[in-house]
Amino acid sequence: MRHGWTTGACATAASTAAYTALLTGEFPDPVTITLPKGQTPSFALAVEEWDEESGAAMAGVVKDAGDDPDVTHGALIRARVRGLAPGSGVVFRAGPGVGTVTRPGLPLEVGEPAINPVPRQMMREHLAGVAERYGRGRGADVEVEISVDHGEEIARSTWNPRLGILGGLSILGTTGIVVPYSCSAWIDSIRRGVDVARAAGRTHVAGCTGSTSEKVAVALHHLPEDALLDMGDFAGAVLKYLRRHPVDRLTICGGFAKLSKLAAGHLDLHSARSQVDKGFLAELARRGGADRALAEAVAVANTGLAALQLCTAAGVPLGDLVAATARDEALAVLRGAPVAVDVICIDRAGMVVGRAEPRGPSAGRP
Repeated sequence: MRHGWTTGACATAASTAAYTALLTGEFPDPVTITLPKGQTPSFALAVEEWDEESGAAMAGVVKDAGDDPDVTHGALIRARVRGLAPGSGVVFRAGPGVGTVTRPGLPLEVGEPAINPVPRQMMREHLAGVAERYGRGRGADVEVEISVDHGEEIARSTWNPRLGILGGLSILGTTGIVVPYSCSAWIDSIRRGVDVARAAGRTHVAGCTGSTSEKVAVALHHLPEDALLDMGDFAGAVLKYLRRHPVDRLTICGGFAKLSKLAAGHLDLHSARSQVDKGFLAELARRGGADRALAEAVAVANTGLAALQLCTAAGVPLGDLVAATARDEALAVLRGAPVAVDVICIDRAGMVVGRAEPRGPSAGRP
């Protein structure tokens, strides 16, 4: 599948073109940059403009995310560059459509434009190269304003509002390359969510598989938005990061079928990588008092939900058994980290069909 380019790579290309134009009077098109691992892609300019009043040059690049389903695919990333007094260095500004950090816990200080450290370093290096190439010494003294057309609207489909990045998108990327259908961006968002919750002093977070389970967790535990982790299918990512960066309590809330996979020992709950094990559910049902006939019916049930319905009708608490087993699996992954875990299983309508009370090293804390 076709790879694409990060917003950080696009911003680097646009700022390099704009600064080159500022020093030479001409915009390079296409503009070539060097990525952290040595690749040298070229970017066509979508826009180029002069601002005679401020003495600034602006260049824009359209982001191509390749075959990745990225919400920023097709977005126009602009860089406006103007000169500053000698010794000023490179100063970054958030233009329209780029967010500003408003909460601690991210790799940027509160009040900073949401241009992540690696894209900043890429831009500094390329601007320094342009300055040296055209006789301006070894460093650039410029203001770089990055903007994204319609960025504030696009950002509503990202984690930014929850992480306290307001006003638009983040300029991201550690390699400059977008790998199609990569899980890394989602997992990184989970980690940043934990960081923000800890920095805000939250001692109780919830890992939820979707919007319905998130609503249930909020209703039951009255958690604030920055304590909610969009876990999706990545239960392992939540547990492994909390193992190194613990909070007192983790609530795992999700659909019965997905959490039955966690109970069976799967840490990736996606249907392409793990399946509901009806034989496992039948064994849990036996432990819960199911007779042979019921256990056999569970083992051949069409879906996990059908197995749950059979057990509910017979008075066998399969939902609670799945929740308790999922909790114990989660604790095993945490390996003694000071995190108490409780689990809530729901059906598709958001009704609670199974619960396991908190257990773990910090379970007795208020």
